[in-house]
Amino acid sequence: MRHPDLLVVDSPDMPRRQVSGLGRQGKLAIAILAAMVVLLAFGLVPPVIAGLLAAGAMIMLRVVRLEQIYRAMPWTIVILIGGLIPLSTAIKQSGAADEMARVLVDLVGEDSPYLLLIAIIVLVAILGAVVSNVATALIVAPIAVSAATGAGVSVQTVLMAVAVGAAASFLTPISTPGNMMVMGPGGYRFGDYWKLGLPLTLWFLVVAVFWVPVIWPF
Repeated sequence: MRHPDLLVVDSPDMPRRQVSGLGRQGKLAIAILAAMVVLLAFGLVPPVIAGLLAAGAMIMLRVVRLEQIYRAMPWTIVILIGGLIPLSTAIKQSGAADEMARVLVDLVGEDSPYLLLIAIIVLVAILGAVVSNVATALIVAPIAVSAATGAGVSVQTVLMAVAVGAAASFLTPISTPGNMMVMGPGGYRFGDYWKLGLPLTLWFLVVAVFWVPVIWPF
């Protein structure tokens, strides 16, 4: 079927072959998912334990095979995060985070926590345009914690603003894998992203600066 608003990026037979009826494995997967949600909702175990229990149950009950897990695992992202966690720790323990936070606090002053949030979000947006949003959050987090401590504001508020800012990865195709995935099929160029990405980033900045403190007060 031809339609001017439909862009086919893969053979329709490929997803059709992946669709099957809800058999025993499907029902087990739903049951395991429901059990994990119950554990998380009632706080019976820490979230990481709930996730590991659900993953282990999937494997033990043969809902998925180890080979399928290995093929589906985004190893590039796993290696990236694994490499950036020590970098984030090094930034904190070496004193670099405290020094950068001091400069940031001196620049915006200690009287307005909103200016501090704006400065941090701008830093996140600049880094997020050249590296992935995951890397940006890991790099900026220790700086944000030190800046919040130095300015005497809530660390939770600042970190939630960092999370919102890191999610605003719209300026370049290298910010997130999703941006890169649609670049080829959509026929986009590198410079096309900021045209819509800039207004979206500004909107995320407004949310991070004015709405986050409402939910997580200073």
